[in-house]
Amino acid sequence: MTAKPPRRLFRSLLYTGTAAVIGGGALYISYRPRNIPGSDPAAVPPPTLGKDGTVAPPRFPLAKSRAEQIADLKASVGLRKSNETSKGPLAALIGRSDTSNTSEEVVGEEPYDLLVIGGGATGTGIALDAVTRGLKVAVVERDDFSSGTSSKSTKLVHGGVRYLEKAVWDLDYNQYKLVKEALRERKYFLDTAPHLSMWLPIMLPVQKWWQAPYFWLGTKAYDFLAGSEGIESSYFLTKSKALEAFPMLKKDHIVGALVYYDGAHNDSRMNVSLAMTAALYGSTVVNHIEVTGLEKDSSGCLCGARVRDLVETRNGKRAEDFTIKARGIINATGPFTDAIRKMDDQTVDEIVAPSSGVHVILPGYYSPANMGLIDPKTSDGRVIFFLPWQGNTIAGTTDAPTKISQNPIAGEDEINWILSEIRGYLAPDINVRRGDVLAAWSGIRPLVRDPHAKNTESLVRNHLITTSDSGLITCAGGKWTTYRQMAEETVDEAIKLYGLRPGLVTQVPRISGSEMIDDTAPLDGTCQTHQVRLIGAHGYSKTLFINLIQHFGVETDVAKHLVESYGDRAWTVAALSSPTDKRFPVRGIRISELYPFVDGEVRYAVRHEYAQTAVDVLARRTRLAFLNAQAALEALPSIIDLMAEELQWDRKRKDVEWKDTVQFLASMGLAKSKLNVTRKDVENGKAGEYDEHERKLYSRHG
Repeated sequence: MTAKPPRRLFRSLLYTGTAAVIGGGALYISYRPRNIPGSDPAAVPPPTLGKDGTVAPPRFPLAKSRAEQIADLKASVGLRKSNETSKGPLAALIGRSDTSNTSEEVVGEEPYDLLVIGGGATGTGIALDAVTRGLKVAVVERDDFSSGTSSKSTKLVHGGVRYLEKAVWDLDYNQYKLVKEALRERKYFLDTAPHLSMWLPIMLPVQKWWQAPYFWLGTKAYDFLAGSEGIESSYFLTKSKALEAFPMLKKDHIVGALVYYDGAHNDSRMNVSLAMTAALYGSTVVNHIEVTGLEKDSSGCLCGARVRDLVETRNGKRAEDFTIKARGIINATGPFTDAIRKMDDQTVDEIVAPSSGVHVILPGYYSPANMGLIDPKTSDGRVIFFLPWQGNTIAGTTDAPTKISQNPIAGEDEINWILSEIRGYLAPDINVRRGDVLAAWSGIRPLVRDPHAKNTESLVRNHLITTSDSGLITCAGGKWTTYRQMAEETVDEAIKLYGLRPGLVTQVPRISGSEMIDDTAPLDGTCQTHQVRLIGAHGYSKTLFINLIQHFGVETDVAKHLVESYGDRAWTVAALSSPTDKRFPVRGIRISELYPFVDGEVRYAVRHEYAQTAVDVLARRTRLAFLNAQAALEALPSIIDLMAEELQWDRKRKDVEWKDTVQFLASMGLAKSKLNVTRKDVENGKAGEYDEHERKLYSRHG
C-alpha cells in the first residue's frame, strides 16, 4: 500500500515533464533566433578617395561585352573531324549513332556542351547550374531576359498555403511534395539573393470564429513543413490588432487574423542577376538573339541551332543567320515551348495550355508598407493576393485560358473583377476607383501536359522535363520559387543524355570584388546553386544604404532602392549617376519624379547588364513600366537619350525605340489614346490629356 503514492507521484512528474519538454521544444522551434540575410555589416570595403577628391568605387569583375559574347557563339562552329567510334546515352535512346558523343579531333573552338534556348528564370537558372559544374554553356533569348512570364509574376517566393490545403483534403502526395520542395527552395532563394528578396508577413483575415482554429492549424502546418528552412512563425491577431496592422480593412465581419510568412522578390532583377552571374562564371549569355532553326547531323541528332541578332535589325541593318554548335540543346522558352518543339519535329502534339494571370498596380496607400493580404476564397473560388511592392500595391491574380502572344494585354473585365474583390475587403470609405490603377498587365503561365501520360489532357501540377527522339530536352511548367530545382534536374538529365563530363571549376571569379570575402561554393562538378550567391549579394547589408548616402550624397529613398536592387553593385550605379549641381542630393538625377530610379541605372544597365532597348530598361532593369505606365511614358525621352549616348544610336534608331516602347506600354495598361503620342507631345506636357471616355475611366480626381 505504501508503494502506490510514490508511483502515482512519479507518473505525474513524468507526464508533466514530458509535456514541458514538448511544449518548450515547440516554443523554441516557433520563436528560435533566425539568421536574417543582410543583417551583418557590409563586407565589401567602401570607396576610396583619390588625391583629387574623386570617389573610387570598389572594383568588381566584368563580364564579357555583348559583342564578345556573340563572337564566342560564332566561334563554336570550329572545324571538326569526326571518328564515330562510340555510342552514348542519346544513341541508346533513339537507336542511332550518337555523333554528339563521338571521338572528335577539333580544330579551333570547341562546340558548347549545352545550348539553352530561353532567357527566363528557368533558362538562366540552367545556364548558371551548368557553368558552375564546369560545363561550357550558352543561353540565347529572342527578346530580353525576363521579358515574358518571369517578369509578370505575383512577386512571391512561396511554398503555397493553398496547395498544402489541397494536399490535405485530397490526400494528394504530389501536392505535398510540391509544397515541401517549394519551401526548401524558398530558403535557398532568400540566402543566395538577400538584396532582391525579403520576408513578407501575409495576413489571412478571419471572418467567422470557426475559421480561427482551421486557419491556425493550416498556418502552423505550413511552418512545421518548412522545418529548418522556415522563416518567421505564424501568429494570431485579435480584431483590434489586425485593424491596427492593416487599417484599410473593413471592420465588419472580421473577428481577427492569422499572419504567416512567405518571401517576396523583384522578379525581373532576379532574372537579370541570374544571367549576369552565369556570365561572370564563364557562360555565354546573349539577349535579342532569335533562333530561326535547329541543326541536325546525318543521323538525325540535334547538334546546333541557326540564330540571328535582332539588334542589327533594329539598327536598320540586315541580320545574317549564323550557326551555334552544341552537343545538347535545352528548350526553356516557357509559353513558347511548342514553337521550339515544332522546329525539331513538326508532328509533335502541343503540350502547353496557356493560362492568363492579370495583375494590377495601385498606389501604395492601399496597403501597409510591410504586410500583405490573401483572400483564400474569392467570389468565384479563386485566391487573390494584395501585396506591397516597390512602394506601390500589387493585386492579383486571375487564372483563365488564353492565346499565346508576345505582349498580352490585360482585359477590362479582369481588371474590374480584381477591383471588385478588393472592394469586398477594404473599408467602405475607401473608394477603389478604376483611375487608381497605375499599371495592369497579363502574364502567360505555361501549364503543361505530359505527352507520355495515358491521359494527355490532364495538366502537370509541377514542372515537366521531356526529351524528343532527336535529343531536344524541354523543361516547362513549374513556378518562380522552384526555378533552381528545375534547373538542377534539367542539367542532371542533360549530363546523362548527352554523356557530358562535369568537372572541378578552378578559375572561380571573385564576384565580390574583394579579397576579404571568400564564400564561393565548392564547385566540384556537382550542383552547388543552392549556395552560389548571385551578383550583388556578397557585400550586401541592410545598412549599406547609409554608406551610399555618406559617400555619394544620394537621397535616402534612392540609396535604399539602389541597395535593394543591386546589392553591393549599388556602389557602381551611384558612381555612374550624374552630379545634380545641388547641395543635396549631390548625385542621382531621377528619371521620374515619382520614383527613386536615377540616371546611373540606365548607364549601368547598358554597360553591365546587356540592356539593348528602352523597354529593357523601363520594364526589366528598372521596374517603372510595371509600376506606372504613364510615368514610364513621361520618362521615355530621357531614357532614349541616355541610351543613345551609350550605344551611339542615330535618329532612326531613336524613332524605332519610341514607337516600339509606346506600343509595349499598351500591354502595361497605358491608355489607348496615348498610343499615337509623339515625343514632342510628352516633352510639352501633353501626355496627360485624355479623351472624354478615358477621362472618366482613368481620372484620379472627383
